[in-house]
Amino acid sequence: MNDTPSPEGQPTTDPAQAAAESGPSIRVLAQYIKDLSFENPHPLTAGAGQNAPAIELGIDVKADPQPNQQGIFEVNLRLSAQAKREDKVVFIAELVYSGLFELKNAQQNDVEPLLLIECPRLLFPFARRVMAEVTREGGYPPLLIDPIDFIGLYKAQKAQQVAGQQDAAPTEQA
Repeated sequence: MNDTPSPEGQPTTDPAQAAAESGPSIRVLAQYIKDLSFENPHPLTAGAGQNAPAIELGIDVKADPQPNQQGIFEVNLRLSAQAKREDKVVFIAELVYSGLFELKNAQQNDVEPLLLIECPRLLFPFARRVMAEVTREGGYPPLLIDPIDFIGLYKAQKAQQVAGQQDAAPTEQA
């Protein structure tokens, strides 16, 4: 704040100006489990002395604006894990962990990266804990998912979109 009073004796800092100068901000309004599934089709295949199952992990992030709420978005972080030993599925865990986020002072070109990189970064530790707990409660060691590079995931998604657009473009013939 400026310590110099204005002619009327009021501070010269305008709240709108201060907000604009502070840059974009993200506020978490809520976070919650939107969908959770755990299947344990072959629980007796996990025994002492056996090799650890092979685990396939899937990650997806989606963001949707909330109707009639300017600047409010729901971000869904989907984690799926399937553990297999030989040809048998040991367990399947699927989680959609969501959050409602309010974006302020974000430029239009910053909104997508904020929603698909920064918001999932905020949700991930909580989603990771839920996946660890559900697999532990299912009778297995907790599934501890390594940190996710959401920047790399976002860049790969954008590259895939560009490649898809180039494949869909009609070829010109002379």
